[in-house]
Amino acid sequence: MPSRPFRPSTWWLAACLAVPAAPLAAQQGPAIDLSAIDPALVIQGVGDVILRAPDRDIDGVYQAVHAASRDEREAEALCALFDADADRSLLGLQRAANALGPDSRQRFVDAVLALAVSGSQGVPRPYDAAAAEQVLRQAGVSAMLLHDGFMIGMSATGDDAASRAARCRSFRQLVDVMQDFPLEQRALATRYLLREGLDRYGAEF
Repeated sequence: MPSRPFRPSTWWLAACLAVPAAPLAAQQGPAIDLSAIDPALVIQGVGDVILRAPDRDIDGVYQAVHAASRDEREAEALCALFDADADRSLLGLQRAANALGPDSRQRFVDAVLALAVSGSQGVPRPYDAAAAEQVLRQAGVSAMLLHDGFMIGMSATGDDAASRAARCRSFRQLVDVMQDFPLEQRALATRYLLREGLDRYGAEF
């Protein structure tokens, strides 16, 4: 059975799922441990945190993803989560996170800790899903104009090495294009991807 085109929401969700483990990780070094987390509690609590966190802290998660995506080896670890048979359980997300270098892991820990603190203390913020989708469409158009083969990678569904490489290349291009967007737009798109990823994870759970 052919796999589905990848959705970049998975890695944003992986970062957010690390929120409850972030203080522990910060104390013990930049390693992410999700083994003690109850997935049901994550699903119940993270969505509200995402809506309450300020744009600067949502953007911190994006910046952690962007930094990791610029390293070819680390990008491969992120992109493995797009494969149809990828393990996207908490344990699978933990393995992917810890496949990153120590600097990237620390960036994720710092970003999700900031998001957790501000999101738990803040008030719900206006959220326009349609506007977020428009930002993502604009990013896709920009990436398509800048990079030959972008759409080929976005629609690649195979499990062969070439298809995986094409998907990963398009993911990196999309993330890189968003860096030139205003912070408010990046945060809106990232908030959308986090919420979409959480909804999908909840449906699978």
